[in-house]
Amino acid sequence: MMHDFKSLLVSQEGPVLRVQLNSPESGNAISGPMLDELLAVLGSLDDETGIRVLILSGAGDDFCLGGDRAEFPALLAADPSGVGLRALANKARRVCDALATTDVVTIARLHGGVVGAGVGLAVFCDLRVGADDCRFRLPELGLGVPPAWGGIMPRLLHEGGAARVRELILTADNFDAVTAQELCLLHKVVPQDQLDSTVTRWTKPLIRRSPAALRTAKLMMNGYANAHRLADASLFDAELLSSALTVAASSGRR
Repeated sequence: MMHDFKSLLVSQEGPVLRVQLNSPESGNAISGPMLDELLAVLGSLDDETGIRVLILSGAGDDFCLGGDRAEFPALLAADPSGVGLRALANKARRVCDALATTDVVTIARLHGGVVGAGVGLAVFCDLRVGADDCRFRLPELGLGVPPAWGGIMPRLLHEGGAARVRELILTADNFDAVTAQELCLLHKVVPQDQLDSTVTRWTKPLIRRSPAALRTAKLMMNGYANAHRLADASLFDAELLSSALTVAASSGRR
């Protein structure tokens, strides 16, 4: 599976698909076009491709430093009602849903900065390994917006625990790879030169598994993880994010 993408590097090695965020000059900031490309990749995965594992990584010094902050004011300037912002936020939600629900096992290979929306992309992957020098942050409140990107809140609460995640969101403090592992946001922490070998150790047995068994196991885990939720309030994320940014922009114009 080869594509001529502008913000991703995509390559297939047998049953393994490698997807690398490839905008290192911006810290791999997640933009609308990058989300479109991620949706194209994730939407192309089916039984006929033979892909069993998807490895998500980032080019340059950082995995991902968050969303493209220049995109928000540009979208508001084009449409002050916030329609463009809602469309962008809904696109992010579709990407995260696709990462979580695809039949393929998804592995996040993390290094450098993992910030905001970058945490979102990572936490929706099935398995996550980080270099020991990783730096994490959930900065949304410090930027004046709610943590409403991609439906990240319920996933973070379920994976990391309500009390600790509440602290990280309210303080917007940096935290390291060891803390991320304690919160189960990382499964393994290794020196950076061991990231690839760790991913390989996970990948080798996975590609030998029965595709039907893997698919059923993922369905079961997702189903049990969500069984306690009577309703998915994160469906309102796009509206919340758009409303907050629109109000902030209106206040600034007064």
